[in-house]
Amino acid sequence: MSKNRIAVYPGTFDPITLGHEDIVRRAANLFDEVIVAVAGSTNKRTLFSLEERVSLAQSVFKEADNVKVVGFSGLLMKFVSEQGAQIVIRGLRAASDFEYEFQLAGMNRKIYPKLETLFLTPAEQYMFVSSTLVREVAMLDGDVTQFVSPTVKAAIMNKLDKD
Repeated sequence: MSKNRIAVYPGTFDPITLGHEDIVRRAANLFDEVIVAVAGSTNKRTLFSLEERVSLAQSVFKEADNVKVVGFSGLLMKFVSEQGAQIVIRGLRAASDFEYEFQLAGMNRKIYPKLETLFLTPAEQYMFVSSTLVREVAMLDGDVTQFVSPTVKAAIMNKLDKD
């Protein structure tokens, strides 16, 4: 009997971008189940509430049979353990991301020794895309069409009252 390979992809996803989508879809080809873990307790000031971010991610992945979206708060390693996962997916856009992510992976493994962290890079066209930049472009009346799905774009425009 083989055990299910469950991976958790955590993040704030404020908003979820095409870069996030790319990583999740590729991870879904590698694992039996990918859990998109939307962080609720964050020190970031978010544009969208946790419920809105979960809903947007669910709409983006509604066709993906082995992708589940769950909101969580508290320690990521506790959430990962509760999900029965042993893999955390982290996205790396640039070399500058690596040092922080490397430290985080080490701390997470110390807390939850069964954990493996897998780093994935997004497709080349999404290497520079971040939720922060998407929010900034949208707030300055820029077009975010090439960075987020149509559903997410509509939600951003609605939230910013820029229909």
